[in-house]
Amino acid sequence: MTVTTPTAIGSLIRDARKHRGMTQNELADILGTSQSAIHRIETGNQNLSLDMINRIAAALGSELISPGNTGPEHLRVTGPTKLSGAIDVRSSKNAAVALLCASLLNRGRTTLTGIARIEEVNRIVEVLTSIGVDCTWSEDGRDLVITRPDTLRLDKMDVEAARRTRSIIMFLGPLLHFYKEFQLPYAGGCDLGARTVEPHMQLLRHFGLDVVATDGAYQCTSNAHAPERPIVLTERGDTVTENAIMAASLIPGTTVLRNASSNYMVQDLCFFLQRLGVEIEGIGTTTLTITGVESIAQDVEYAPSEDPIEAMSLITAAIVTDSELTIRRTPIEFLEIELTILREMGLDFSVSDEYKAENGHTRLVDVTVRPSKLKAPIDKIHPMPFPGVNIDNLPFFGVIAAQAEGRTLINDWVYENRAIRMTELNKLGANVQLLDPHRIIVNGPTKWRAQEIICPPALRPAVCLLLAMLAAKGTSILRDVYVINRGYEDLANRLNQVGADIYVFHDHIV
Repeated sequence: MTVTTPTAIGSLIRDARKHRGMTQNELADILGTSQSAIHRIETGNQNLSLDMINRIAAALGSELISPGNTGPEHLRVTGPTKLSGAIDVRSSKNAAVALLCASLLNRGRTTLTGIARIEEVNRIVEVLTSIGVDCTWSEDGRDLVITRPDTLRLDKMDVEAARRTRSIIMFLGPLLHFYKEFQLPYAGGCDLGARTVEPHMQLLRHFGLDVVATDGAYQCTSNAHAPERPIVLTERGDTVTENAIMAASLIPGTTVLRNASSNYMVQDLCFFLQRLGVEIEGIGTTTLTITGVESIAQDVEYAPSEDPIEAMSLITAAIVTDSELTIRRTPIEFLEIELTILREMGLDFSVSDEYKAENGHTRLVDVTVRPSKLKAPIDKIHPMPFPGVNIDNLPFFGVIAAQAEGRTLINDWVYENRAIRMTELNKLGANVQLLDPHRIIVNGPTKWRAQEIICPPALRPAVCLLLAMLAAKGTSILRDVYVINRGYEDLANRLNQVGADIYVFHDHIV
């Protein structure tokens, strides 16, 4: 294997042990340790020496770590599954990448605690490291300490890593303050259709940034200055709003943003910048008033809040497997509309009292989902900017609708390719009819069946396939799950801890 985090190694050990038909107690006896120690190892809560890894590998007859490369990661899912117990929601992927980009504004030390160890984060860290930023993970792998140099080596940027993430577009807002001229590679990410970057360009012109798209790169010329008037965003996009906030943060004076996104990752970015001395009014609304500062050089520690999209994924896992499961640390304010729709569809669930996330602002609850007989909603389901149904949560309603009695119309008006991706559920037994590139009709209920499928190049539809496989009778294989690892940290292992049967394996390259 090439990934050597404790969680990844623990997952391999667990899968190899199960493959041998061995219990944790039996492995512990061979190694002369306790069952609780094996449990800690398999859950990634125990740092291991190479000697111990080799001892475990010998006991299991498995080469856990070997030289050379490995091929794509695949998942073998055996179902149907009943989940039980409780599972925690991890921190937000979209907040993490925004905070990583915003760390470029700070000449002090930025510590991000509890940040998700996912591929999207890894790509941004690779880009930051390549341009001279020191990025150091704590021993337990949960905290990332970021220190930027006085001068960034933009000419040394890891172009391959940059092109594998759309988040690179959020370097524009910070970098316009430091360089008169620079370039960025074209943004990549999920294949969801034509997502223009023109809203970013229109917005950043107000701050003195001109961008020309040439052969594979954005050529940027900056004459940073305060906007002459309040800015009205033509698109209430998350990354567009974040770019505007970062651009405004290092310009003394006041910037007013109207039609701004008030989504969860935008709020986390605002709370973070407030700790760095930037004054921001209107957080959680569509009008932000930002009073920037001349420079930022502070040591700051910040914990991004939990991910509402992951929370919706886990709620969907409970629904599709007809299970009772508690999803802890759910950011309720970003799921209230989704839960209201689910209640109208007949979902039996309860919500705990609210408590605060570590960022001191976001409201969390524990949601317990119970087996329910669902019916299709009367009205269509479609996304809207916060506080409506989150665009990234919409695909999960496709899987949920497949469980429900009746006909559900889902309108994904934002992305033209994602509705098409949702027809992949038909391979698992669903009845999804594509009306046009934006609309599908889902007829339920579904008798899920196992199948082998290549992962689509879009994060949420890929996870929807994985969740449906949990309910499918037999053994399914989901091939090349890199796109899932972009947005979810160790999802297979965490689902296994609440009753799933997912085996992670690779094609080895000779």
